[in-house]
Amino acid sequence: MLVVEDFWSTEERRFFREGMNQSIWKSLSDLPHVRTDFPNSGNWAKAELGPEEGQRFLSRLQLPCIRDHIESFPNIIGRHVGFNYYSYSAGDCLLTHDDTDQGRLVDGRRAPKRRIAVVTYFHEEWQPDWGGELIIYERRADRAGGTINLIPTHCIEPRPGSLVMFTVPRFHRVCRVDPTAGEHRRLSIAGWFMTEHA
Repeated sequence: MLVVEDFWSTEERRFFREGMNQSIWKSLSDLPHVRTDFPNSGNWAKAELGPEEGQRFLSRLQLPCIRDHIESFPNIIGRHVGFNYYSYSAGDCLLTHDDTDQGRLVDGRRAPKRRIAVVTYFHEEWQPDWGGELIIYERRADRAGGTINLIPTHCIEPRPGSLVMFTVPRFHRVCRVDPTAGEHRRLSIAGWFMTEHA
């Protein structure tokens, strides 16, 4: 796992917020498959990055650690990325999950395998009492070999301009945004670097 504070400059954060303001948003209630996977998660919203924003975003993420990890998998026939804008307001959260695909087909084929998850924050300010933390877990089976126990290993505040990356699968969740956030929204870009195999 990697956390980088102040990865994005003030100007870059402004650029992406302007892109968010021009995007067409869908709320969780408009996404039936996602709503089924994440019940009781409020009504956060999601939007696609525009071409210019997507190109600028990916150009900043041309990091050797990403390339080396992706290329470590055998028999790759395709490399994919999938990133979106996200907006969480008071009451919104994302329940615990490990970012593996949910078994749905994409264009009649299995979805590419998610290899590296990225989340990065673009709101102007965030106070610790406002919630919205990213919790990362370690998976540990109980001694009887039964249910899975999740042990929190990292609690990451959504600081403006910070970047978080971790390998998939890894259990994590987004804590509920507290009503004390008022009208402030937790604004992020999140998604994956993926591989496709024969």
